[in-house]
Amino acid sequence: MNMTTLRDLHDLPLPELLYRAQTVHRLHNDPNKVQLCTLLNIKSGGCPEDCAYCPQSARYNTGIDAEKLMPLDGVIAAAQKAKAGGSTRFCMGAAWRQVRDNNDFDRVLDMVRAVKKFDLEVCCTLGMVTQDQANRLAEAGITAYNHNLDTGRSYYDNVISTRQYDDRINTLDAVRAAGIQVCCGGIIGMGESIEHRLEMLAELAAMDPHPESVPVNALVPVQGTPLQDQHPVDPIEMVRMIATTRITLPTTRVRLSAGRQQMSESTQALCFIAGANSIFTGEKLLTTPNPSHDADHALLHKLGMEAMHAA
Repeated sequence: MNMTTLRDLHDLPLPELLYRAQTVHRLHNDPNKVQLCTLLNIKSGGCPEDCAYCPQSARYNTGIDAEKLMPLDGVIAAAQKAKAGGSTRFCMGAAWRQVRDNNDFDRVLDMVRAVKKFDLEVCCTLGMVTQDQANRLAEAGITAYNHNLDTGRSYYDNVISTRQYDDRINTLDAVRAAGIQVCCGGIIGMGESIEHRLEMLAELAAMDPHPESVPVNALVPVQGTPLQDQHPVDPIEMVRMIATTRITLPTTRVRLSAGRQQMSESTQALCFIAGANSIFTGEKLLTTPNPSHDADHALLHKLGMEAMHAA
């Protein structure tokens, strides 16, 4: 789908856009079910990158201290709690620029093996990986690897200077070649234009196959980061992005991710109507606040929707 077509789609009158998105959604997904995912920060802070949105960068004073890798028993306890709360995917995130072949990576592989035993989809987001590292993650039983594009290629340098856009593409290629599902999305509300957002979406749509899951994040401005003064994303802009993503990527799980704590129940409901069928649940999303399991279950109950069960 070219940029002109994407823009025409994105700018449709909202009732028409939602109708088209819901039509596509129903053809490929159960519109009344949402996958619950849990994201655990297994290694916080101290990242050498300069991503302008990220409170875990060592370059910014955000009150996030660098910590060592979490012990295995803590990860197992968190995975058990996530499963009890209805999550079917458990994602582990480490504030690394790239994976290194050392004892910490061996410990992450042990975490993947341990979480897999709970009949959960296992996802990791650890930064850049080589082909050999991706292969080792696959052998350990990982389901998916998250590595976001963040924004459109032409806006990328406004957000990050410590790695190139193609570095991200290379990691995604390694993940796909290892037979691991791809989880890849981005963040809106970083000062980019609608065209920049759709440019990112076009990049995702050009992947063959499409990413199995696409997180759509709304920036949560954090004091101390370069983007601390950004205005919140307009709710209708978020709904339009979700709907356009759903139409463009019909079978992908579209995950309503960061920023939900700042969204009303009505906005979240509109996003579900627009085709979002996955959310992160739990009190924190790495370092930023997120709705609790109880709040999410209450919202789904109010909407007459339900959490997906393990496949």
